[in-house]
Amino acid sequence: MGYPSASHITGRKLAELLGSWSADQRPSSQSLFQYVKQLVLDGRLPPGTRLPAERDLAETLGVSRTLVARTLERLRESGFAESRRGAGSWVTLPGGKCSPTPHGGWYPSASGNEIIDLAQATPTAPPEVGEATDRARLRLVEEITGHGYHPQGHPVLRERIAERYSRRGLPTRPEQILVTNGAQHAFALVLRMLVAPGERVLVEHPTYPNSLEAIRGTNASPVAVPMVPGGWDLELLEATLRQSSPRLAYLIPEFQNPTGALMGEADRARLVAMLRRSHTTAVIDETLVEVDLTGSAPPPPVASFAERNVITIGSASKAFWGGLRLGWLRAPEDVVQRMVVGRAQLDLGCPVLEQLVLAELLADAEAILARRREEWAARRDCLAAALGEHLPDWSFRVPDGGLSLWCDIGAPMGSRLVMAAAEHGVRLAPGSRFAVNGSQESRVRLPYALPEEHLVEAVRRLAKAVSALGEVAAAPALEPQVT
Repeated sequence: MGYPSASHITGRKLAELLGSWSADQRPSSQSLFQYVKQLVLDGRLPPGTRLPAERDLAETLGVSRTLVARTLERLRESGFAESRRGAGSWVTLPGGKCSPTPHGGWYPSASGNEIIDLAQATPTAPPEVGEATDRARLRLVEEITGHGYHPQGHPVLRERIAERYSRRGLPTRPEQILVTNGAQHAFALVLRMLVAPGERVLVEHPTYPNSLEAIRGTNASPVAVPMVPGGWDLELLEATLRQSSPRLAYLIPEFQNPTGALMGEADRARLVAMLRRSHTTAVIDETLVEVDLTGSAPPPPVASFAERNVITIGSASKAFWGGLRLGWLRAPEDVVQRMVVGRAQLDLGCPVLEQLVLAELLADAEAILARRREEWAARRDCLAAALGEHLPDWSFRVPDGGLSLWCDIGAPMGSRLVMAAAEHGVRLAPGSRFAVNGSQESRVRLPYALPEEHLVEAVRRLAKAVSALGEVAAAPALEPQVT
């Protein structure tokens, strides 16, 4: 089946997605084939995407056209591409060899193994979601006689979100809250309002990959500031603010995704002073703020040091459930009102029932979160112990919160490990997914959102995948490389 009218990906964009596909070996059609195949299985090259012309891709990658032609031939032979004279080539899926995962993307059926998904750091819903839904349905009766539109968010939900900020030391009125369809939606609204094409957005490196896509989607340029062991290099961050003059900064001070680092109170005050001097607005992503596993008082919100320079975004996805698809934005009231006006170009608000459900959950949030934090801490420790037993050469820092370990696997083989892991029934996200320019190949992110028995089994399978990679590296080449 073909898709001759599907979307097109340029050679430059495909090269960005491929990252360092040949960094640790001589370029070959087999290597390029494996990396393109992984992009398809990962969902980053959807079926129907028209591939670049051979000459364009060869020039962009700096390889011979013969190598690219052989790669396309391999893709066609394995069912991952089709070609038609005059129409070019496009991505397909091999019939019967792939199945959709519960969280998106396509992966080969691992011989007799159920896929264990470690690509998503997303916990399942607590039982309280069902109970909150039952209570919300009673509240819904009061709503259905009205029009059902709340462009800024349901008043009850905004009030309860504002109350949680106030209890954390950041006095907040409901008028300062905008309810959105997730934190990603909130960030997209900020980018749309504040950033023009060609402007710069400062980001941590590594960082949350979907935010990078949102930045590039506005034709803005991400400017990376590397994370250092233990957290942030504020001197380097200040120098970058001064030299690049970014319009916006996107930062994750609470259990940074993927490193798990937590910014202390003194550094938050210093950060805000830097932002004020450089006239840069910061978007502070607090998606993981509730996943604090320390049991101690968290640092005050960044916005408590300077409200005019900070827009805070949050989400229900980690604390409660991603299926609610609800997030929010906290900012000065005039900024929120501008967002509400600009939002009308995209949507007219969030579903009422889900907002009522979240309002019910927030009414009893501490009891729910206390139990979930104990569960997450036990899973974190279980994953760390399993890695120590089965993959002792891997190194990582056990974080005080968040939902994942950021593992150094000891060699630049992250993307190859992802493909080997898929063959053993484990879905992974390579470190390169979190990088601005395709580096971080010596890293993988391992979430601990799944039950403990799944985590242990996943690590056992990963150990087998690592062993298989070592055997392949030690074996002689079975065919000549095409350059």
